Amino acid sequence: MSKVVKFGGSSLADAGQFEKVASIIRADEDRRFVVVSAPGKRHEDDTKTTDLLIALADAVAAGDDASEALEAVVLRFADIVHGLQLEESLLTQIRERLQYLIDTYEQDEHRLYDALKASGENENAKLMAAYLQQLGEEAHYVSPGEAGMLVTDEPGNARILPEADASIGKLRDRSGIHVIPGFFGVSKNNHIVTFPRGGSDISGSIIAAGVEASLYENFTDVDSIYSVNPSLVKSPHEMKELTYREMRELAYSGFSVFHDEALLPVVKKKVPVCIKNTNHPEGEGTRIVATREIVGLPVIGIASDEGFVTINLTKYLMNREVGFGQRLLNILAEEGISFEHTPSGIDNMSVIVREEYLDEETEKRILTRIQEELDVEEVHVERNLAMVMVVGEGMASTVGVAAKATSALAAAGVNIKMINQGSSEVSMMFGVDAAHADQAVKSLYHACFEKERAL
Repeated sequence: MSKVVKFGGSSLADAGQFEKVASIIRADEDRRFVVVSAPGKRHEDDTKTTDLLIALADAVAAGDDASEALEAVVLRFADIVHGLQLEESLLTQIRERLQYLIDTYEQDEHRLYDALKASGENENAKLMAAYLQQLGEEAHYVSPGEAGMLVTDEPGNARILPEADASIGKLRDRSGIHVIPGFFGVSKNNHIVTFPRGGSDISGSIIAAGVEASLYENFTDVDSIYSVNPSLVKSPHEMKELTYREMRELAYSGFSVFHDEALLPVVKKKVPVCIKNTNHPEGEGTRIVATREIVGLPVIGIASDEGFVTINLTKYLMNREVGFGQRLLNILAEEGISFEHTPSGIDNMSVIVREEYLDEETEKRILTRIQEELDVEEVHVERNLAMVMVVGEGMASTVGVAAKATSALAAAGVNIKMINQGSSEVSMMFGVDAAHADQAVKSLYHACFEKERAL
């Protein structure tokens, strides 16, 4: 049996955190594969290492003197090296590696940013391996290329290639502890390519699936996943266990503890996930599994996310026009826009997209195309929309959840602009004005988690 453990930036922010992480790794001999993020903030006013690396890339791309920005990155790692009493030569190697990447990619901006941003994780993995070795462990730094993390070649948007799975699986035959940097892979052209948001979570999930781990432990700075954002509700309900489907819905809806794209690899191999706290490793944490026993509350979590736009259109007898929806979605596809949801009626249809895809010029072009190519009677765009999601496997077998939710929103004075429920009945989504999103979440939470009503 082997476990994959991933540590986030806050877990590796300084030498003291490194010591905690090393203790966690050494406490369980099954923790053989370690995936690390770049050092995070040491305190509230601190700067993340990744942001320092972006500043370095900005300076290089602008043709400015980057020496000060380069030194700021090295000093960030120096804090860890000196705090752990590691070899000074490690800092020399970091400086030389960063300079090499600058010299190699300074004429290719996209590659430059990917290579430098990935350096936070890459150099941190080397430091963690060196520290474990100093403690007497058989530990190895394993680059993503050596690990078999073969990815597509689009900068900032890496996707793992199917053939990577077999290569990663070979890691099982190695002895010792293997420390692998998260956030990036290597393309067939030998370029460093970073994953999208939550990249280290994605890396950990890919490694866990590849080595067919018995468990993927994702260490962060919270004891467990809460049923709602703790900043909105006092003492929220803690989730001890939830399914992949529930986590996927919640992550999509704004839960930042675990990113939605990171689930796919472990779902395919049915590797269980456990979210734990680096500062409280003895805690039970929250397990994410394929199936769970539904006991008690039908709803397990409530979340919201902003930044949505809805394209609303009306056409009489739309329901009888074969291929109407396909032609509408084809227009979006040709414009390079992916859609999120498509609630519809017999004479009307809405398409919800992320606001980032629909600037003023794109909006005008798409509305013109819809009007001319689909001959609709009306089409308009509504902005500043938030999606509020009520999630729970238990909803499928519980009567009255929708009624309870809509009543709660009405009582809170939140206008519902759209309701959508998937065929799986794992989630129910409400579209509301972004300004009312927090109020919507709080009212739904108190309605679904009755024991919290008095708070």
